[in-house]
Amino acid sequence: MWKIAGAELKSRVLLGTARYPSPEVMQKAIEASAAGIVTVSLRRHGPRPGAQNVFWDILRQLPVRLLPNTAGCHSVKEAVTTAHMARELFNTNWIKLEVIGDDYNLQPDPFGLVEAAKILADDGFEVFPYMTDDLVLAERLLSAGCKILMPWAAPIGSGQGIVNPLALKTIRQRFPEIPVIIDAGLGKPSHAAQAMEMGFDGVLLNTAVAQAEDPVKMARAFAQAVEAGRAGFEAGMMPQRDFATPSTPVVGTPFWHENK
Repeated sequence: MWKIAGAELKSRVLLGTARYPSPEVMQKAIEASAAGIVTVSLRRHGPRPGAQNVFWDILRQLPVRLLPNTAGCHSVKEAVTTAHMARELFNTNWIKLEVIGDDYNLQPDPFGLVEAAKILADDGFEVFPYMTDDLVLAERLLSAGCKILMPWAAPIGSGQGIVNPLALKTIRQRFPEIPVIIDAGLGKPSHAAQAMEMGFDGVLLNTAVAQAEDPVKMARAFAQAVEAGRAGFEAGMMPQRDFATPSTPVVGTPFWHENK
């Protein structure tokens, strides 16, 4: 079991709910991924009381924890207001905090992110901050009251995988007791396996699954990759070497000489 923010989960996959071909495909992908947490954007999928809304009906039926996010917010005020609305609507103090600073690559605004995180943490929120792979930013967010970090692997929707493994490895090593989830930029199951082999606690996916030719099959592939990567990390993987080491030892091995 994986314990995070007071919850016990079987899966280390977090799955987004945007850009699927249909709500039904989204449901099947969530089930195939075995995700215990799904993210929802209040600004993009706001529930309409009294109206037929297949999207929300499906999510209510699934055994998942909802993680509302502040996607699309560009200021501290926007993000904080959206977080408070989400808490009332979803009856949860969990919030995936996004404060976008650049529209081209959707890079988080580090200054606004820390300010909003402090406000929300002081108000009782469990803040999941979407951040870049910057060590100093990680330290500031923890000081602001965050208990979880969510650095990107690459820009949202880029599918580039882990572009700066050294920076992410530094964050992982500096804060070994803090849950660190890789959020954004993973495009292939192998990218997710790499993240888990590095010791990260989970991965958050959306575009790579939702926009695949077969989202359900891709969701299952990512789930298997995450499980394999985590198992490899826990088993203790062999270190890389600059020289060859024979798998079959030769010391003490007898040699037979043909008699002439």
